[in-house]
Amino acid sequence: MNYQDQARQFAEQGYAVFKGALAGEALALLRGECDAFVAREDARMDAAGVDTIGISHRGKRYFANECQRVSPAIRRMLFSDTMADVCRATIGDTAYFFFDQFVVKGPEGGLPFSWHQDSGYVVGNGGPADHAPYVTCWCPLDDATIENGTVRLMPGSHRNGIVPHERQAGSNDLVGAPAETEGLIVEAKAGDIVAFSSLLLHATGANRTDRARRVFLAQYTPEAMLNPGTKQLRRNAIALLQNGEQVTFA
Repeated sequence: MNYQDQARQFAEQGYAVFKGALAGEALALLRGECDAFVAREDARMDAAGVDTIGISHRGKRYFANECQRVSPAIRRMLFSDTMADVCRATIGDTAYFFFDQFVVKGPEGGLPFSWHQDSGYVVGNGGPADHAPYVTCWCPLDDATIENGTVRLMPGSHRNGIVPHERQAGSNDLVGAPAETEGLIVEAKAGDIVAFSSLLLHATGANRTDRARRVFLAQYTPEAMLNPGTKQLRRNAIALLQNGEQVTFA
């Protein structure tokens, strides 16, 4: 599809919404995979005898990553024509699949997630400070609302480079802006894609409903990302687009 309006907004404001882009088979696939990865995180905590691993907190907030390595079926979404179109509209004619994760907020008080840049997490966790900005595709599997902790964005903040982040005790969040920052609330339907630059400051609220709020995250880079020092590959770099042409298919 031709996403000219989204491309313009992404360049100017650092984000764009692709309404209904994953509705149908892709949404059903991701919903069907999600519970198993939440269970995997609980099992990891059980094995370690803890209720927190990194930024995941049992029953409150889960970040289950590198899911496509475990469940190849997810690649049907990651390397679809739809994601190729989204990448063209955001990071351009060269795109590599970089990272995926399910982000689930538990019901009745699922934890918020502090203001940050995804690039801030790369640097804060030992990645290269000079990496090229990439795109995060935030894909709600349930309607994302103010009540269940949808995403808030700071339009235009992608133009300021990577800002300092401080690790917060307790939550283990990396924080790049004060908690009271308001930002733009983006409510999205299940099957929408909210795409934003890795330099865009964003946050999510608490889940105050009686149902879990599920999101799938897919990230794509315009070049392979290498760890500093070792120059070894960081995460993944599977080519989706080369010179505008899709080169990997589900």
